[in-house]
Amino acid sequence: MKKINIEELQFNPFTKIGKEWFLVGAKNKENKFNAMTASWGSIGVLWSKNIVNVYVRPQRYTKEFIDSGEYFTLNFFDEKYKKELSLYGTKSGREMNKEEACGFHIEDVENSAHVKEANLVFVCKKIYETKINPELMIDPLIDEKCYPLQDYHTVYVAEIVEVLSED
Repeated sequence: MKKINIEELQFNPFTKIGKEWFLVGAKNKENKFNAMTASWGSIGVLWSKNIVNVYVRPQRYTKEFIDSGEYFTLNFFDEKYKKELSLYGTKSGREMNKEEACGFHIEDVENSAHVKEANLVFVCKKIYETKINPELMIDPLIDEKCYPLQDYHTVYVAEIVEVLSED
């Protein structure tokens, strides 16, 4: 993978995030890596920074890893990895080694790590976090549909500090 300028990116975020999915990964203080599949998120500009918003439920094991440090990665893949991404979304790293099960390899980058099989990686530095507050929801159907267990996501706003691409 090579480092590229963020302005070189040419992809549709609605397809990349909502349809193709991605892995959110982070290392903990013991230098162990964990990742989870995500299909909610956004990319844009906030506070004069290129940012991502990532949403993680409190029960996800990956949340502990994201919370333990300043950095995490977003790992995007070719569509041929959909089966592996499905496993990452349905199984917990508490119970199994997902990298081994999928044949993935972890590679260190400055301040974090990423999945080597990804074709695009964002290295992200957390700059803000908050929890979704149901009292602030204007559309009550969202709460009803997306949060029947009231397990409201933590929203991480992170600056994209590095973009890696296999192209």
